[in-house]
Order: sequence, then C-alpha cells, then structure tokens
Amino acid sequence: MGKQLSMAASIFFMAIVALTAIGEAAIVEHTFVVHEMNMTHLCNTTKVYVVNGQLPGPQLDVTDGDTVIVHLVNQLPHGVTIHWHGIRQLRSCWADGAGYVTECPVPPGGNRTYRFDVAGQVGTLWWHAHVTCLRASIHGAIVVRPKDGRYPFPTPARDVPIVIGEWWTLDLVELDRRNLDGNFEDDPLSATINGELGDLSNCSGVPEESFVLDVERGKSYLLRFINTALFSEYFFKVAGHTFTVVGADANYLTPFRTDMVTIAPGETIDVLMVADAPPGHYHMTAVANQPPPPDLQIRALSSSGLVRYAGARADNNGLPVPAPRMPGQHDTMPSYYFRGNFTGLAFPGRHRVAAHVDERLFVTLGLGSICRGGKKDCKLRRSNETITVATMNNVSFHHQTAASLLERYYDGNGEGVYTEDFPDNPPRPYNYTDMDLIPVGPLEEVLEPTTKAIRIRRFKYNTSVEIVFQSTSLLQSDPNPMHLHGYDFFVLAQGLGNFDPKKDPKKFNYYNPQLRNTVHVPRVGWVAIRFVTDNPGMWYLHCHFEFHIVMGMATAFIVEDGPTPETSLPPPPPGFQRCGTNGFSKP
Repeated sequence: MGKQLSMAASIFFMAIVALTAIGEAAIVEHTFVVHEMNMTHLCNTTKVYVVNGQLPGPQLDVTDGDTVIVHLVNQLPHGVTIHWHGIRQLRSCWADGAGYVTECPVPPGGNRTYRFDVAGQVGTLWWHAHVTCLRASIHGAIVVRPKDGRYPFPTPARDVPIVIGEWWTLDLVELDRRNLDGNFEDDPLSATINGELGDLSNCSGVPEESFVLDVERGKSYLLRFINTALFSEYFFKVAGHTFTVVGADANYLTPFRTDMVTIAPGETIDVLMVADAPPGHYHMTAVANQPPPPDLQIRALSSSGLVRYAGARADNNGLPVPAPRMPGQHDTMPSYYFRGNFTGLAFPGRHRVAAHVDERLFVTLGLGSICRGGKKDCKLRRSNETITVATMNNVSFHHQTAASLLERYYDGNGEGVYTEDFPDNPPRPYNYTDMDLIPVGPLEEVLEPTTKAIRIRRFKYNTSVEIVFQSTSLLQSDPNPMHLHGYDFFVLAQGLGNFDPKKDPKKFNYYNPQLRNTVHVPRVGWVAIRFVTDNPGMWYLHCHFEFHIVMGMATAFIVEDGPTPETSLPPPPPGFQRCGTNGFSKP
C-alpha cells in the first residue's frame, strides 16, 4: 500500500552501501536521501518524510570497532540533521547530529557527511532526525554485533528489529509549530510496529496490514525493540510467549524472564523469544501507557502484528488468533516493576562505578509558564497571556535557531548566546509529588512562573557526576525518559515519591548497575545516575517525549578538554559545514 515505490524511484533511493575492511575493523558507508513520499493508511493518503523510501529507514549493521560514514542528502523543503542515538561519539562530538547544539541543520538541497567510530558497544541503538518532530518518520535501527560473534546468551536463529512508532497525518513541522505555541491537542491516529498499523485498525472495514514475524518451533529469536514514538511509553506482548531480557541501550543486562516489555521513547531493549508454542498464529500487541486524568490525555493508541509458525495452516486451524491481555492504558506500575529487574551483566573488564562523587545535581522535571510576547508580568497564569513550558530546576531551555552551541563554545564566543549557570538544585524545595499541584490553584501558582533561557553546565574532564532526576506533579505527572548524548551512565536506583537524600542512597546498586544512555524517570518518582566526564564536547541532555523537548525540558553539558590530545575535542573534521547567517549549515 503506502510503502510501494515505482521501480525507477526504488533504484534512485536505494542506499549506497560500501564495506571496506581495515584489518579486523571495517568502514561501513551509506547514503541517506531524505525526501517526501505519499503513504496511504486509514483511507487517507498522507505526505510523509522518509529516508531512501523506507519507513522505518535503512538499518545500519556494524561490528564493534567499525567506522561508520553516512552521506546525508536533504531533498526536504526543511532543514534536517541526523542524530546517532546512543553512539558514544568519543572525540567526535561534531558528528552527534543534535540540531543547533552540535551543528546547524543541513538546508534544503544540501548535504553533509557524518563519520564516527563504534567502540565498546554491542546491541541495539538507533538513528533519527533531530530537528522539530521529524523523528516520527525519519528513523532506523543501528545493530552493533560483537567482534568475535559471540553473545553471553544462546545464539539466536536470527535477530529482528521491532520498531514501535506512531502514525501521524498532521504535517510534522506544523505539529512542532503548534507545540511551541502551547497547543497540545494533536494526537497520532495509531501506533505502529515496523511501520505497519496492524489489523486493530481498518479502512472501511478492511484491516490494515500487519508486521508478520515468521518463526520455526524450537528456535530462539533476538527481538531488538526501539521506541521511536513522540509521546508515549509502550507495553508489548506476544500471546502465548515469554521473553528473556538480555540487553538495553547496547549494554548487556543480567537476563530475566517476563511476559511483557515496557519501553519508553528513546530506549532500546533486546530480548530473546523462544518459539515454543503449538504451531499456529499468535498476535503481538503494543499499547501506549499514559498517566491517568487529570493529566493531559491523548487517545488510546495500539498496534498489532502476527507471529506465524512454519507449517501452520493459513486459517490457523479454524481457530481465532489469540491476543495477549494487556495492562490498562493508565496503569503505570507495570513499567516501574519491569524496570526494577534491570541490572548490568557483570563480567571481567566491565566499567566500574566511580567510588567518589565530585559534583551532585538534584534536577526536578515538571511544567511551568512564561508570559507571551516577552512580557515580564502576566496576571492570568495558564490563560491566553501565558505559554506552558517544560522545565528542569525551573529553567525552560530556549532552543537556538541561528547558531550551534558547540561552535560557539569551540570558538570561545558563547557570550550572549548561553550562560554556564544551570542550577544544581531547584530554586525552592517543595513536596514535588503532591498531586494537588496538577490542577490550577494557589499552591501551584506560586511554583508555576519560570524563565526561558540557555543555561548550561560546565564540567572539568574526568569529573564524577551524580544526578538525581525527580519527576514532579507540577501541572502534570508524566514520567520522563531522560537521554544524555555522548555518554552511557550507571543507573544506581529508582524510587517512587520524593527522593530522600539520607535514606535512598542506601538503596544504590554499586555492584552491577545497568549502563544506559536513556533512563525512564517514573511518574512522580526519581532515578539516580552516575557517570565520569571522559568525553569532551557539548552534550545535549533532554527528555525524549517530543513535546517536553519542544517545551524546554533540556539543557547541555560542556565537558572540558583533558590533559592530552587524546583526551581533547579535536577541531571540526575536514568538510564540516559551519553555521551560516540563515541558521543552516553553509555548503
């Protein structure tokens, strides 16, 4: 249906892939052409933005130690960048692809080349557009395989990406504009699994196409989950089957069994599924998980697919296809309990948690408001005089549209663009998880006013940093999937309610904590992380709910150079396109 291209178009948009050996490592080279195309779902034809005519986009298959080169060609009427989500980018901050943080967008008709190494990571990562809301359709998997081809679990018959996304009919650039203006009334029409809506949706009674996973009884399959959705965490089940979770964010986990995967935007999770049910057909189902009212509500989103056994009759022996029983849309506790099982797989040579802490930050995550039109005083909070914004420690990040923060930092001319005073704590303590703060009232009105600015934080090289993220109930009680570019961090603990700095550190796991690049801070709860600043550059930190990013739940960390060239940020690579006066990269 919507994915079909003419033969000529297929040839034109085919990815150019080259593989060049360099000793044991290789150069993996692709060309990504970003363009518009029409797709038809739910009886409507919609213009979508894609890479190489694919949704999801092309998968990058690499081996730990490889060098990746991607030539980006922008045929959109909008600027675009590509972020390589979870790639450490050691000494290659210039290739991180964060719009207006590490580079200005590639202009319409322009191109640029990304080059980076994949080192010390094995598992599933992903790539996506990093300007406006374009990542809803411009995204794809990155599969990093071990150098020796061996896993610390039984070798699967094959691995399969399971990309959970959303189907939007509203133009994604317009969606971004509306969110910036404080309008959050737009929802996707459906969830998707590998680009398909599934037979839970239909057009005039005709079911939509479903993603089909063909399996053979007795064999195991490595399912590589990626949540590319803009707004929602998802529950995922397969009727009659269980999973063994073995990895997340390209790091191994201590294996554990479950019948359900819970995955937030930005996360990747790897699981083994053994095809051990009687031969037949079985539904897979993805259902969005959202906080209950009075939080802002979006429609119930779901998608379905099919596990189909070899040798099973097309009519499933005349039996109905079983579907899994899913948690309620507003039941957030299964997510919390699922994540409580995560520990890192302990093995020789694994990174260890820093025993000391040089810098501690306590970061509250919530909403606030600013006056429209730059006014300094507006009497009617949450009225037409104000815009609702998202905050970290009561600061809402002002996204640049004319310069790259990394360029300004490298050139030494950040003055007037950003300040290096992101606060270590919120401006005042309060009961962060008091549910009476969600509705408008005298209690929240005191806390609601905030500021819009580019306030970032500077760290010296080799600093041990501990951050406690505290989700709040200020105007909303959403969880918050927090993503730090350029780093993996140890997740020491999670909890519900307010973080207690005297009692809760006793719960910290120093022996085998999970290593992540994205951590899901639970609804009205907290998460503690720790990492060492060993990667110089300008690194974006933000919530991976797109509306929270647009609203300003973000900041950036400057990591200074170390004492040697090998521990310092190098100059921009040859051919790097700096920002022009129009806010795009210069050819």
